[in-house]
Amino acid sequence: MKKISTALLIVAASLSTISLQAQTRTNAQQLIFTNEDSLSQGIAKQKTVISGYGSAFYQRDFVARQSKATLERVVLFVGHQFNSKISLFTEMELENAVVVGTKERGEISMEQAFLKFNFNPRQYLVAGLFVPRIGILNENHLPVNFNGVERPMVEQFVIPATWRELGVGFYGRANRLPLNYSIAILNGLNSAAFEHGSGIREGKAEGSNAFANNLAITASIQYNWQDFKFQVSGYSGGTVGLSKRGADSLHLNSGAFGSALYLVEGNVQYNKNAFSAKALFANISYPEAAKINTAYAKNIATDMYGGYVELAYDWLYKKQKQANLTSFVRYEMLDLNATIPAPPKAIYDGTLKQQHIIAGISYLPIQNVVVKADVRLLHTGKQNPNLVINPPPNALPYQQNNTFLNIGIGYSF
Repeated sequence: MKKISTALLIVAASLSTISLQAQTRTNAQQLIFTNEDSLSQGIAKQKTVISGYGSAFYQRDFVARQSKATLERVVLFVGHQFNSKISLFTEMELENAVVVGTKERGEISMEQAFLKFNFNPRQYLVAGLFVPRIGILNENHLPVNFNGVERPMVEQFVIPATWRELGVGFYGRANRLPLNYSIAILNGLNSAAFEHGSGIREGKAEGSNAFANNLAITASIQYNWQDFKFQVSGYSGGTVGLSKRGADSLHLNSGAFGSALYLVEGNVQYNKNAFSAKALFANISYPEAAKINTAYAKNIATDMYGGYVELAYDWLYKKQKQANLTSFVRYEMLDLNATIPAPPKAIYDGTLKQQHIIAGISYLPIQNVVVKADVRLLHTGKQNPNLVINPPPNALPYQQNNTFLNIGIGYSF
């Protein structure tokens, strides 16, 4: 499997290189225009704006021989422009159609709720619940904006998109350079809620009674050059929101940046004519994971990483002005157990070292509606017997390889 993995990396890198050398237009998927966009850009025709997006999918798990279908999410946006300087942005999300008091069936949450204050055409400030600029997907998560029925795995488990927190953010662009920048201060994460196998995503507060004893700072820089967009971003924040007395009782470091977690990511996107390509890498460093594992009986790693490369081609680029028929291939690798505290502070889990190959097609009859289909091939490391609660023959033997078939629809307006 190591030879196969090496070959896949070489192929993926080669595909990315080919796409970067191609002479090509900006992919139509990057230009989706919604009512929310019009409000954000200050060109809305009405003071109050309605917008939204949604998606549904079918998935077949071939190892489990199990299929599922769900209305993945329906999101309703309501915004209001008070005047030329101040606007309100709110977005409510319903996941999996039904809410019966348990997250497994469904969930209603606010995806954003913030005020935007325009200082001038180049700079503005946001305050409230908002999505910071980290990775590619976090700010561009509409189903018509990314390839594949599922969101990239790296931007689900390493970068926990859609990642929103309460805080204040300052955004701007340089006067003479094609340079965008942002810096924000947010509430911190809650390490008591971290779960083995899902990275840091369960530690998000998402605006719900967030600890505010601990804080986080995030910043980003984007640079546009010809048909390329380059971005680097970082996050540094405390993960223990307890009072000093409560933290001391668990032998944890408290304070604004106590028991700090660090995330860095970089990505590059290329779009021209029918070709597009993107590559992203992200790394999480959590030096005090051992203390968290002891305090809360967790099994969290000190280092996690993930990255992907993707190549896409629009077959209708020269034939249709509105329609888009894009085929793509994406290679992802991630390891949520890259480095772990020394035993017995943590137990290594090989299943969290994963490779995904996704190949599929997206058809947009118009820019705001998409029909998608793809196949995802998964390979993981070996299962650690010390983590198996129900071993064979009571349970089926763990399979390191699996295949998923996905079919979905999505819309935005």
